[in-house]
Amino acid sequence: MQFIDTHCHLYLENFDADRDAMVQRAVERGITTMLLPNIDMQSMKPLSELCHKYPNNCFPMLGLHPTSVGADFEIQLQAIEAALKNQKVVAIGEIGIDLYWDKTFLEHQIKALRLQMEWAKDLGLPIVIHTREAFPMIFDLVEEAQDGRLKGVFHCFSGSSEDARRIMDLGFYMGIGGVLTYKKSTLPEAIKAVPLTSLLLETDAPFLPPVPYRGKRNESAYIFEIASKLAEVKLQSIITIAEITTKNAISLFNLSVQ
Repeated sequence: MQFIDTHCHLYLENFDADRDAMVQRAVERGITTMLLPNIDMQSMKPLSELCHKYPNNCFPMLGLHPTSVGADFEIQLQAIEAALKNQKVVAIGEIGIDLYWDKTFLEHQIKALRLQMEWAKDLGLPIVIHTREAFPMIFDLVEEAQDGRLKGVFHCFSGSSEDARRIMDLGFYMGIGGVLTYKKSTLPEAIKAVPLTSLLLETDAPFLPPVPYRGKRNESAYIFEIASKLAEVKLQSIITIAEITTKNAISLFNLSVQ
């Protein structure tokens, strides 16, 4: 079985002590491809270095995370746009709207999202959307930009069945992570009617570890636990989950997976 972790921050300092061993653990469990979303202009260098070290396993995305949008957001975007001209990436991300921590820079977040969606359309790349406390605003912004060229995934989907329907209507995927395994999670019910062809697997490592690793650092090897829970929810074999979600990721991100 082969899996793809479509969203993991393996370049963060959380992995400095055992990064190579962590990547190897993932590969040994069949998670041979890991997609790395950017956060800001400071994270571009460690992200790029990791992708260069593991060119057959780790693939870069570039974007400005909404929680990194501040007064200097235009400078941040200029640096990321310049890097896009010199580096091959699989997506623009992660980008979006986050109103959980701070609403001070909401207008800046909207401007940054709109600009980065235009980049994605111009470059023919998918977008990876981060949204927190931002439904239905995020839908309005993506729908406004959707002219048939926009594609992507709503990372760490934790919305309702109606939210899932709007995402599918946009032609987007939903990223399913460790939250699916949590005891009080409403996600199993929300994706009950969502076909596997609209789902991707992700860890968001080092964050949001699945059961039985809650309270510990998340890592790409734990995709297996997420896939196992999804198989249970969907009444399918884990082999089917692996095949379909991997096919989805290859298609969306235009991957050449060995």
